[in-house]
Amino acid sequence: MTRNIDTGLLRAFIAVAETAGMTAAANVLNLTQAAISQQIKRLEDGFEARLFERDRKGLRLTNAGERLFGKAKRMLALNDEIWAEMTVPIHSGEVRLGIPYDLVNTYLPPVLRGFSRAYPNVRVTLVCEPSLKLLETLQAGQIDLTLVEQPQASAGAETLAIDRLVWVGARGGEAHRKRPLPVSLGAETCIFRPAIVAALAGADISWWAMSEIGGAEVMNATVETDLAVMALMAATVPGHLEILGPQSGLPPLQPYSIALHMSRARPSAVVEELARFIRDGFRSRQRQAA
Repeated sequence: MTRNIDTGLLRAFIAVAETAGMTAAANVLNLTQAAISQQIKRLEDGFEARLFERDRKGLRLTNAGERLFGKAKRMLALNDEIWAEMTVPIHSGEVRLGIPYDLVNTYLPPVLRGFSRAYPNVRVTLVCEPSLKLLETLQAGQIDLTLVEQPQASAGAETLAIDRLVWVGARGGEAHRKRPLPVSLGAETCIFRPAIVAALAGADISWWAMSEIGGAEVMNATVETDLAVMALMAATVPGHLEILGPQSGLPPLQPYSIALHMSRARPSAVVEELARFIRDGFRSRQRQAA
């Protein structure tokens, strides 16, 4: 006998699994806690299996829940892909998206994958520059929208995330112990530069600019070889490097935000759609990190 699975029940299941709680899942889906509990019960009754059990940290998946989780995510992704393909107008053309070098590999891949599936006829051209340069490029009308890193929200910006600015060094490295401290600063337009200089001055730590060349590859190379330290937002630190905590003797750095800026001109529908995918991508990442 053929039976169909209610995707609404699967969405409730995924939300509870990712947030470890009925209340948090209800907030994500804009439903009541009672509605979420009822949906989970219907799913468990249909499968005749418990999907969650409670521990000190909240709800966690049972063995049956673990088996369902991956397949449920794939089913919902396919459902959403079909819905988008069949209901969203077919767009074509080009969107020029600005993004700082250090955000490209961290936040962008899942966003661009999802967008390219939904809009295969749209070309997304990436313009990678420091944040200050990207804002100038946006104002000049050379790009349609941009992500930037900035110390605080500004007029016309939409804050998507706030993250720590941290010191980064080679794993097991010694560069952070040297005085003057060798620092890979990047270009003079680097948005983090004022915070780095102010923090070192406040801590009375002498330093010198080991590298002032923009671009993530050059900066990563100087740090990976233990020639210098640098500052990055915590979520963007490459896996082969390590965050230098208070024990390193380096001063704390101020948090930064990641903000979305769009052209003042009326954006096209496809630009609006890419902005929506970017927002959704950040929300999804924050839910997974919670």
